[in-house]
Amino acid sequence: MKKRGRFSTRKRNRTNKWMNIIVGIFFILIVASIIFIGVNGWNVRQAIESVRGETEQPSEFQEIVPNPDEHVLTDDEVGNDHQEAKEPEEMPLKKVEEPQITPDNKVKVEPKKKSAPVQEKPSSSIGYIEGQELPDKPKYVKGILIASKQYPLPKDFAPGESKEARAAFDEMAAEALLSGIKLQAFSTYRSYDYQVTLYNRYVERDGQEAADRYSARPGYSEHQTGLAFDIGEVNHEKHWASTSFGETEAGKWLGANAYQYGFILRYPKGKEEITGYMHESWHYRYVGKEKALQIFKRNITLEEYLGIQ
Repeated sequence: MKKRGRFSTRKRNRTNKWMNIIVGIFFILIVASIIFIGVNGWNVRQAIESVRGETEQPSEFQEIVPNPDEHVLTDDEVGNDHQEAKEPEEMPLKKVEEPQITPDNKVKVEPKKKSAPVQEKPSSSIGYIEGQELPDKPKYVKGILIASKQYPLPKDFAPGESKEARAAFDEMAAEALLSGIKLQAFSTYRSYDYQVTLYNRYVERDGQEAADRYSARPGYSEHQTGLAFDIGEVNHEKHWASTSFGETEAGKWLGANAYQYGFILRYPKGKEEITGYMHESWHYRYVGKEKALQIFKRNITLEEYLGIQ
């Protein structure tokens, strides 16, 4: 009877020991979960998605938000980030002029030279005409519809996506497919009202000064003409609305061949002071094959071709 009692006591002790271990592990998991959720901003959904490794991919109907931080710097904008760090040069000591003593033992004080007035550096980029009202009719130059910071569109101008431009894009996409490149126009026509929502979103995110470099104010967007096509490559959505698209095979193919189908790269690199917008390797504008050929051969912008910069 005594042996059986000791056996029962040992069994209970082992059971209690395992229960304590299980409770301890459970407690550690709860604490770790709370800490993990806290790291993800107390957003349970975000925490779950980060564990799964899920990332949202833009769909055909989702507007891509350009990131101005990804802007490729022009030659004039290249700074210290693109140069090797250099040791600061030793500053020469400024020579102190000795005071001149006059015969009557008085110190002669030289009058201070007046410095030239500082002039404000004008903006290098074409900007909006503040206070300008939207027109009643759209502006055409040499038969080309214009939408820029200088030439806005009527608020009620709503032609929809151009059928001619869409047909040209489909022809171009079919040709690119022969080279293994599957192009997609992920954003084309936008209404005035939609541009209001989009522009305000960018201003809220980056501020108006930054947003004005890559997004048009309502009434000033080329997308309202139905002739602007934001183009990317299927299954390479990470390059959509990014300057990195220009370095991909699809981006290079477009840059070399789009003119044959009537499209021009609307905002080339290093032309912000003329177009008013940062370089956008994905934004193409349909102008027709003949005009696109002339613009491409001369390597100029639409403003330079029309003489309106």
